[in-house]
Amino acid sequence: MLRPLILALPIAALASVASAQNFKADNRVTVAPAGANSFAVSAGNRYGARGAWCAAADYAMDVLGQPGTQRIFVQQPKTSPSSTVVFGLDPAGAAPAAVSSTGAALRVAGSSLSIDHAFQFCADARLSSRR
Repeated sequence: MLRPLILALPIAALASVASAQNFKADNRVTVAPAGANSFAVSAGNRYGARGAWCAAADYAMDVLGQPGTQRIFVQQPKTSPSSTVVFGLDPAGAAPAAVSSTGAALRVAGSSLSIDHAFQFCADARLSSRR
C-alpha cells in the first residue's frame, strides 16, 4: 500500500508543475508565466485584442489572486498580428498610457485596464460559443 503511494507522489508533483506552466483562460486562450507577476498571451487568438485582455484578466484573478481593481499593463507590446503580448501588474518602466482602443493598446507599452474592465471582454467568448 505504501509503495504505490510513494510512486504516485512524484507523478502528482510533476503534473502540478506542468499545469502551473500554462493557464487556459475563460475564453480558452492559453496564458503562460513570463516572470514575476508577468504573463504572456497570444495576440493572434480567435477573439482578437479583446480576447487577449480577457485572458490576461482571467490569469491575474485566478492565478495571481489579484482584485478586480488592480490594473494590468502591457509590458511588451505585440509586434505582429500573431505575436505574443506580455502583460503584468506594473508598467515595467514604460509610462502608463490611457486605452482608447483595445487593439491599438496592445501595441503600446504601458497601456492598462483594470482587471474588472478587461474581464468584461470574456463575454465575447461566451456569446460566440453559443452560435
